[in-house]
Amino acid sequence: MIPRRAGPASAPSPVIRRWFDGRGPLCQSGLVRILHVSDCYLPRLGGIEVQVADLVRAQREAGHTVEVATATPGEPLPGVHRVVAPVPFELPVHPRGTAHLVRLIAARRPDVVHVHAGAVSPFAWMGVRAAVRTGVPAVATIHSMWDPVTRGIYRTLETLYGWRRWGLVLTAVSEAAARPIRRVAGPGVPVQVVSNGLDVAAWRPSAAAGPEEGVHLLAVGRLAPRKQPLRLLKLLEAVRQRVPAEIAMRATIVGDGPARGRMERHIRARRLDWVSLPGRFSREQIKEVLASADVFVAPAPRESFGLAALEARAAGVPVVARAQSGVADFVGPGKEGLLGRTFDDLVAAVARLARDADLRGSIKEHNRATEPVACSWPAVLAGFARCYELARG
Repeated sequence: MIPRRAGPASAPSPVIRRWFDGRGPLCQSGLVRILHVSDCYLPRLGGIEVQVADLVRAQREAGHTVEVATATPGEPLPGVHRVVAPVPFELPVHPRGTAHLVRLIAARRPDVVHVHAGAVSPFAWMGVRAAVRTGVPAVATIHSMWDPVTRGIYRTLETLYGWRRWGLVLTAVSEAAARPIRRVAGPGVPVQVVSNGLDVAAWRPSAAAGPEEGVHLLAVGRLAPRKQPLRLLKLLEAVRQRVPAEIAMRATIVGDGPARGRMERHIRARRLDWVSLPGRFSREQIKEVLASADVFVAPAPRESFGLAALEARAAGVPVVARAQSGVADFVGPGKEGLLGRTFDDLVAAVARLARDADLRGSIKEHNRATEPVACSWPAVLAGFARCYELARG
């Protein structure tokens, strides 16, 4: 876990000082050459794609030489190598990806290969094998929560390929995501926790929004079955039944995806005319809607991190989420929001906040006065610097 800094005057660790002042073993200038490998990248706009693009930007701004290898087709971008094959539906895979990546690594000579993987990411793991073959230190960030099926797959891959002996350093985006990875990786493979990064100051509200009638509930995310969006609608309906009728309520669910049609039919059938589905929003639009939100709801039980919830917390909005999800890394119960382990727990938490304006106000004040330091880009860059150093060692 990235240590929280005591304040702006806190000194970096000796490892980080060596990394940035040029005395570290990877690069005498203190700047390193990094090759990120990800199945998916811009112009796709999923969670991993956006987070990797933001990390690339932050590392470049810090002075490092950063390139990307991806199997995602698209327009040319500076420093982005698209290893694309003609496959159906433009899937981000390549049947000879390892060989292509071996040649790319040999030509570009990075100091470290940083791989980004979801539950199962064939191209990303080809990047790991290419790094091992070329003798380049490799760090692999797992952006998803490993379920029992995924854990079984990686145990099988260990039997076939012995990946635990490759000298990898693994990172997870939260303690919740790290636990199942550690059970599979065993004691010989380091599994560090490095948070997703956020420009915290950019999400801080510029001014307090004027008072609005009623309570505004907000959720943001892809409307995909694994996110259980229909269960979110049932949660909102149950909350409405527990909140006195004299308290006006409205709910906004931002996002798009394959489950949207079923959600719209459910809203019509249940006459939930106070729930709106405005579609996908840009970051600026999300910041605007957060300014009017009273409670942010993140009910998915297998959320490895919860970037949208972090954005809401940075904007001051009280967050309600699962205690067993990655959101618990930056939301403490009663401080930044409320946590629950079950569906009924979440219903009770949202209803409590909807009824208690004082509690909402105190959490909002706390969130606006404090920053999630471990999720800021300086902390994230320092965390990955330690992982790069560990991979080298």
